[in-house]
Order: sequence, then C-alpha cells, then structure tokens
Amino acid sequence: MDLAVKDVRHHLGKFFATIAGVGLLVAIVLIMNGIFQGNIADGVWLIENTRADLWVVERGRGGPFNESSRIPTDSFRSVAATPGVAQASPFISYAVQREIGGREQQFTIIGYDPFGGLGEPGRLIAGRPIRHAHYELVADLKLGLALGQRVRLGVHDYTVVGLTKGAVDSGGNPLAYLSLPDAQEVLYQQDNRALESQRAGDRQRLARAGYAPAEVNRLLPLLGGSGGGTINAVLVTLEPGADRDAVARHIERWLYLSAYTTEQERVLMLEGRLKKMTAILGVFRILLLVVAIVIIALLIYVLTMEKVRAIATLKIIGAGNSVIVRLILEQALVLTLGSFAFGYALTIATQDKFPRNLVLLPEETLITFIIMLVGGVLASLMGIWHALRTPPSLALGG
Repeated sequence: MDLAVKDVRHHLGKFFATIAGVGLLVAIVLIMNGIFQGNIADGVWLIENTRADLWVVERGRGGPFNESSRIPTDSFRSVAATPGVAQASPFISYAVQREIGGREQQFTIIGYDPFGGLGEPGRLIAGRPIRHAHYELVADLKLGLALGQRVRLGVHDYTVVGLTKGAVDSGGNPLAYLSLPDAQEVLYQQDNRALESQRAGDRQRLARAGYAPAEVNRLLPLLGGSGGGTINAVLVTLEPGADRDAVARHIERWLYLSAYTTEQERVLMLEGRLKKMTAILGVFRILLLVVAIVIIALLIYVLTMEKVRAIATLKIIGAGNSVIVRLILEQALVLTLGSFAFGYALTIATQDKFPRNLVLLPEETLITFIIMLVGGVLASLMGIWHALRTPPSLALGG
C-alpha cells in the first residue's frame, strides 16, 4: 500500500491548493529569470542585429547608445575611403514620445540607408523593408500599428510598410525604422508655426543690432540651422582579411573619431546603461529563489507535523521506519515537482503577455529546478528526522 498516495487522495483539495500556491511562487521565480535574461538580450539586440564590424562615433564618446554622439552625415564617405573598409553606412537612433495608434507611446526611431546600408529592420514578420527614400515606416507590433496605416511624425505622414516582432531598444521600447533623411527630418525639423516664431525673434534681434532691413533678409536664412546634417554613428563592415584593430586605429588617428568593435560596443552597453538594472534584477531573482525554497521547506515540515499522530499510530501497529521515510519523501517530491510543473506551465502560457521580453534559458530553468528539488529533499529530511523521533505513545495521547 502506498501511504503517500492514500494521504494525497484523502486531502486532495488541500494538496492541489498547496501546489497551486507554491506554483505561483515558482512562476514568479521563473519570470524574474526571464526578465533578467530578457533585459540583457534586449539591451544588446540592436547592436548585434546591425552585423557591423566597427561602430564609428564622435571622438571620445561611448555612443551611440550609452552617450550622445553627433558627427556630420558626410563622415561616412571619409570612413568608406579608409583602407580595409568594405562598406560604411550612416546611422541615427533617438528616443521619442509621440501619439501613435491613438495613445501616447515612447519608442525609438532608427534611421538608416535603405538602399543597401547597414542597420535594416530585424525580426520582420509582415510586409517588407523600406524601399523608397521618403515616407515609409517599419514598426514593431508593440506600437499597435497595421500594414498600410498612415502615421503622423513631424510634419509628414508615413505609411507602415513592414512590421517587426521583438525589435526593441535597450529599455524594451519598440523600434520604428525610417530612411535616414526622414529620421533626420523628424528629429530636427520644426513645424511651420515654430519656424515662424523663431524667424520673427531672429529678425528682431538683427534689427536691434543695427542691421538694415536688406541685410536682415540676407542674414536670416543663415541663422537657426536645423542641425539635420548630423548622424549618431557610422556602421562599418571590413574587407575579407582586413585587420580590424588596424582599421580602427587608422580611423581614430586620421579622422579624429572613435571606433569600437561590436564586442566593445556590447561591453559598453552591459557595463554602462544595463549594469545597474542587471544588478538589481540579479539580486531580486536570488532573493525570490531563496524565499521559494524556504516556503517549500516550511510547507513540507508543516505537512509532516500534521501527521505526527498518524505516524505514531503507524509505529504502534508495527510499521517500519522505511514506510515513514517513504511517506514523507514521496509527498515532498510530489509537492516540489507538481509546484514546479504548474509554475513552468503558467510562465510559458503568459510569456507573451509581459511588456518586457522574457528569455527563458533551458540551462537556467534546469538549474532553478535542481535547486528547488534539492531544497525540497532537504526539507523532507528535516521532517523525516522529526518523524522518526516521534514516540508511539503520542498516538494514545501520551
């Protein structure tokens, strides 16, 4: 007779409620693991998706993601002329908050050369990439846009021609891809009312400075440049066999710019913008794992204590220690395994519902399972130790 099965059947509702409660805690642990890895994966995804050998940014800057970097648009032509460079593409990236899909949303705009340049949309699931120089947009599903929908950015409307899934910046915000000229225009160009107000102020300042009306009209177009002639970085691919470090040194020496490899750019992100959040999430997931193990241990111990009189009765009728050990150990294993299975199933079922990307690594999930299983077994050993010390007389009220 399997006493553990008999006991579970006798208290079926209570047992399933316990598994569900502990399973929710397990799900939280697994979700925190997924958020931890998702934070890292999202942070470096854009860097890895560009497939660039070198990132060329403003001199001394840790850009373009950790720190602002602004260089002239034509810089990519000078970089392209560097020995060993196969291709150099201009690139711009900046965060905005606009009304999209009927609600205010924060997202990042990526501007790139759509005619064979680097930095094109990744994870495209519908539609196509940008094929025209102006007024086309590729957006992530998180923005809630549909193919063919027209979106107002700046002073122009843009047509959604492609949709991505999981294309996000380091903060988990969705990406919107534009051609480079369009991205620069959205960033720098003011609307007509703002331009009129700025020109009126410039005209007054020139007049107060003593310039004649004819001189004011001549100087006015030279003031208040839009700054649209800048980019954040130049993405570089090298010729086969080219020395990457030598090319980077050449760019830094002769063009007075900074050049980072993809690995260095990744390290900059991990040790910069992502470092504090990664540390916080790491601490929380360790604390959650410890709390889960402690709760499982306490539940197993309490379940054992509830059976003290039953265990004493078993001793009176001559049941051996192996029967008692099997009873407690089997229930501990069923509770631990059932709770983990419930928590894992719940996590998988809700994985796509979270605002942040959840990355569940199989090896990390396995380690979490082993730790919880060991914790459950150790807790059962405490219960077994207490059960074996229970005197038979307790069954008689002694």
